[in-house]
Amino acid sequence: MPDQRKPRPVAVPDSAGNYPWRPEASDPASLHAAGAGVVAAPGASFSTIADPAKASPAANEPSLPDVLRTTDHRPGPLPDRPWAMQQRWNDLLFAHWPMPAAAIAPTLPPDLVVDTFDGSAWLGVVPFGMDRIRIHGLPSVPGARSFPELNLRTYVRERGTNRAGVYFYSLDASNPLAVAVARAVFHLPYFWAKMQMQYGPETGRSRQIIYRSERLLGTSRAGFSAQYRGLGLMAQGPLEHFLTARYALYTADRRGTLLRGDIHHLPWPLERAEAEFERNDLPAAHGFTLPHCAPVLHYSRELMVYVWTLQHARPGRSFAQILPQAKAQPSPVGSPIAGSVSVQHP
Repeated sequence: MPDQRKPRPVAVPDSAGNYPWRPEASDPASLHAAGAGVVAAPGASFSTIADPAKASPAANEPSLPDVLRTTDHRPGPLPDRPWAMQQRWNDLLFAHWPMPAAAIAPTLPPDLVVDTFDGSAWLGVVPFGMDRIRIHGLPSVPGARSFPELNLRTYVRERGTNRAGVYFYSLDASNPLAVAVARAVFHLPYFWAKMQMQYGPETGRSRQIIYRSERLLGTSRAGFSAQYRGLGLMAQGPLEHFLTARYALYTADRRGTLLRGDIHHLPWPLERAEAEFERNDLPAAHGFTLPHCAPVLHYSRELMVYVWTLQHARPGRSFAQILPQAKAQPSPVGSPIAGSVSVQHP
């Protein structure tokens, strides 16, 4: 069914060829038409383009009450405490590969088990841009309102409760403050990286995203370079539900205690996608060898996300009790085979 949303303004490049931070399609309905390739144009790096906090909200963006009141798609109710952080994920690519469950299981904390679809575990690389970041009850943090992020993830279930969630092997971000807070407070494996997120010209059908990341610190140095775009055809099915209907993230503290963070968002508005991967060191940097098959690709234009403070996965004290004032801290959100390939979700 064609998208009935109202058209949004077309992004216009300046004299240097740079586009605003998040260009919008001039006609969302046209995203459902197949289009020719897009030639990338020069663009400013993510950290130097217009401040998204000054942009007016999108006309079709659900209000806060609408998002938090829409819960029928969730496997369970929202937490009975206030959310800790709000953020919007933009121009996101899901790239997933099937993996042997035996290759994933040894890398997980003891209280997590591999979640499988059609007998396979799945490893995902997910680049995107993040903005509209707000900590509940606090003003915006200067310099931390928008930045790109890139993560390596797999899908798990909590032993004992069978609750489905996401387990992150790494999260690269260009904002050093966000990296420091996420590592110190939320025990998530964030890495500081030099990152760029650029855009090709608007064609009326889709816009190509040019994404680059180079990890700056740490022993597991990793780089990523890709170009991708949505094709407009909505991708819906059991696999899409398995990969994206996840409302919890898992991590472990230095003592090995499993922690869970609740997440809420509306169902993902997915499109089929195509991508060219020029470089990908992420899986190898974390001990994985990808299969020699094309990844399953999906694109999402935008999604509002709400995150809660972490708790012990097993009954006990909440993370906010372990770390006083944790609710005032930012909460995190949340590679193809090397060589250039162009693939599309079948």
